[in-house]
Amino acid sequence: MSTILQKIIDRKVDEIKELKQVGFHLFHQSTKPTRRLYDTLKKADRLGVIAEIKRASPSKGDIKVEVDPVQQAKAYERAGAAAISVLTDTPFFKGRMEDLALVRKEVSIPILCKDFILDRVQIDRAKDAGADIILLIVAALDRQALQSLYQYAEEQGLEVLVEVHDESEMKTALELGAKIIGINNRNLKTFEVKLDVTERLARIVSDDEIVLISESGIGSPHDSERVSKAGAHGVLVGETLMRSEDAGETLASLRVQKDERQ
Repeated sequence: MSTILQKIIDRKVDEIKELKQVGFHLFHQSTKPTRRLYDTLKKADRLGVIAEIKRASPSKGDIKVEVDPVQQAKAYERAGAAAISVLTDTPFFKGRMEDLALVRKEVSIPILCKDFILDRVQIDRAKDAGADIILLIVAALDRQALQSLYQYAEEQGLEVLVEVHDESEMKTALELGAKIIGINNRNLKTFEVKLDVTERLARIVSDDEIVLISESGIGSPHDSERVSKAGAHGVLVGETLMRSEDAGETLASLRVQKDERQ
């Protein structure tokens, strides 16, 4: 586990203790999307874009701290985003659960709570704020915890994006029975980004019912075409959209025609 990931996990453990001791603010969100992410990505003839609201990151520093999450989300939805990812970690990404709750009120497409989930209380909190999808990172969890959290999320009616970084983690995700697998092209130790990670790990997947999402390093239509050719059904894009002067136009350009073999 990388140093930065370990720092995030250690901080998250303290956050979870506080959530269990004092509770969390309740939003009581009830609005739900008319489509599930899995179906949207599986049936589309174009590469799906999970568009991210990302204020900052440990590797890039501040990106767009002052962003209006609602306006950003609306621009994403108008441009044809398959879903919206909202980073809710505060210490390292300057995100807020309030961002997700505000976005939920204004858009009808699925919302991913992008955080480092280690405990059921975080799933409860994400669902209450209006999330439809949660992220489980294989590198951050042992197999028992991964299985338990995956099952719990599904019992709550949530979809699960299972994130992997290498062959061993992909094997774990497949054994888990994950239907939506995110391949993160970023090396957790060096933060180097290579799209060939998607190309390499996608070859391991033989089940046509599994939806693959390429994460990190998508900055152009060429990148989208490359990962689509490798077998990705969608891409998760944050920094490129957050830095764009016209996020909607940039997003639309990434929605390339899917590879004909899919």
